[in-house]
Amino acid sequence: MPDADPSTGPSTGHGDEGFALTGTGRVEAFSDAVFAIAMTILALEMRTPHHSSGGLLPALWHQWPVYLGYLTSFAYIGVIWLNHHQAFTRIRTVDRRLHAANLTLLLTTAALAFPTAVVSDAVQSDIASADARTAVVLYALIAAAMCASWLWIYIHLARNPGLLSSGDHGRYIRHGRLRSFAGVIGYVLGGALGWLVHPAIALGVFLLLPAFYFATSEGLPRLRRRNR
Repeated sequence: MPDADPSTGPSTGHGDEGFALTGTGRVEAFSDAVFAIAMTILALEMRTPHHSSGGLLPALWHQWPVYLGYLTSFAYIGVIWLNHHQAFTRIRTVDRRLHAANLTLLLTTAALAFPTAVVSDAVQSDIASADARTAVVLYALIAAAMCASWLWIYIHLARNPGLLSSGDHGRYIRHGRLRSFAGVIGYVLGGALGWLVHPAIALGVFLLLPAFYFATSEGLPRLRRRNR
């Protein structure tokens, strides 16, 4: 009888602590569902603003931070989903620690709607206020935690190459760790500048980092040239 496909089968063996090594099918399906729900929750934050008769246009313009927050966080989760899909094309089996790291990634992803709403409300009231400074720090911490969960995933894969499919994935893992670490530093720095200098700086960083992750999905340019 042929062996079950490890990507869809219920289990593929046992780890050194007795936890069953599983295929990736259920992990990917569950993760995709969380990403989709997180994106949908972001859209639910966009509501018709309170306005007097004839004042809808200025009221819509006044809540521009809501649109910016939606765009920023949707782009961030979208890039996370793309990178997650690429990661699991290389992962063959999942052990307990990888499950934990992936759940941490989903935890921070699902939580992103909360700081997005907090930042939108605070910036809409007064972009230079103390509340806006607090809000951007909150967003930065949760976004940095999401990057840290990616760093955990890549470090674990580097230490356990048997979880990966056949082939040389060293460059991919190395680039992933560097990009994740850059994200942690970038979000922490953006939050610090938003608190110490002006929240608008943090908003700019929050917009740029998803673009950075999308642009470097295939690795950092200098390292790509070096490895050719």
